[in-house]
Amino acid sequence: MTQKSNPQDQALNVAVPAGFDAQAIPIHEVCAGQPKVADHALAPLNLRHRFQSPPVWQPEITDENRHVIAANIISKRQAAGKVTRAAVLIPLLLKSDGLSVLLTQRTDHLHDHAGQISFPGGRMDPGDSDPNDTALRESEEEIGLGRQGVEIIGHLPQYLTVSGYSVTPVVGLVKPQAEYVLDAFEVADIFEVPLHFLMDPANHQVRVWESDQGSRRFYSMPYENRFIWGATAGMLRNLYHLLKV
Repeated sequence: MTQKSNPQDQALNVAVPAGFDAQAIPIHEVCAGQPKVADHALAPLNLRHRFQSPPVWQPEITDENRHVIAANIISKRQAAGKVTRAAVLIPLLLKSDGLSVLLTQRTDHLHDHAGQISFPGGRMDPGDSDPNDTALRESEEEIGLGRQGVEIIGHLPQYLTVSGYSVTPVVGLVKPQAEYVLDAFEVADIFEVPLHFLMDPANHQVRVWESDQGSRRFYSMPYENRFIWGATAGMLRNLYHLLKV
C-alpha cells in the first residue's frame, strides 16, 4: 500500500465526515499474501530484544500520513504553535496463552475519533516529562491501568493525523489487572485481541473510500464484533513491519 505522493495526493482531503461508517466501505484487498510474524518473535524476551536492537526496516506511510506530509500540515501548525503532541500506549498483556493487545472503544460523543477503537492515550500535558509519561498517565486516567505494572520496551514511529496530532506509540508489556476503572466520559469499553491475530496479514484488510476529493485507502482489522481501523490499524501495521523482518 506504500506509494509515492503525487499532485492528486496533495489535493486530497482525507478527513472523514461526521457519521462516517468505515465498516461499510468496500474491501479492496486482503493482505493474505504477506508473511505473518513468527510465533517465536512474539515472545516477550524476543520483543524486548527487537526493540533494543531493531533491524533496518521501513515504516509504512498511510494515506492519512501522506496527506499530512504533502500538505505540510504539521509544519504549518508547528510554526503557528498549534501542533498537538500526543502519545498512546500499545499495551501487550502478559497472558499464559500468549500476548494480547488491550484496546479501548471510545464513547460516541467525543470530538475526535468518536466511537472508534483506539489505544489508551492522549495529548501531552505540560507536566509530562516525555511521551512515556504521557502514555502512562493517560492510560491510568482512561482505564485505571497502574503504571507500576507496565514495562516500556520501545516506541514506533510517530503517527501524524489530519487533525494536527503528532502521536508517539509507546509499546509496553503489561501485567493484567483484576479490573480496570474506565473513564465513562472517554471510554465506553475495553477488550483484548490476541497479538498473533493482529500480526497475521491475513487479518489485514485494505478498504478504499471514494469521495468528491478522490480516494483514500485505509487498513481495517475486524475481530469478532469489533472493527479496528484508521490510525490504530496503521500503528499496528508498523508494529507488524518491525517484527516481521
